[in-house]
Amino acid sequence: MAQENDIVLIYFEDNPVLFARIEDIQPDIKPDWYHVTLLMLQVPLQVVTWILRNAYINGDEFTMNGKRIRMELVECPDSVPDFGDEEDDDLPEKEDRPAGGRAKVISFESIRKR
Repeated sequence: MAQENDIVLIYFEDNPVLFARIEDIQPDIKPDWYHVTLLMLQVPLQVVTWILRNAYINGDEFTMNGKRIRMELVECPDSVPDFGDEEDDDLPEKEDRPAGGRAKVISFESIRKR
């Protein structure tokens, strides 16, 4: 089951529409129903509370105003893929790149002092 501080992807009519963070889960009077407070990660930020069954929090589809909705827990990948070996036509030629194949890091602090 998704828990507080988890990120979920919300699907509307089988289309992913937005991410949300679960802020709070409180039991409802009815068994297996919960008040789920979500911070919708969109502009502007919005906080909503949905009353959902345990199964809906776990990803089962439900409806609101006749529209199909489901929440899917977002899992952080274990590692970031290494793209260093792939060639890309948009990148400058190797002889134009800094030594070691890394870009030069420019400190914002040095720019502010000017």
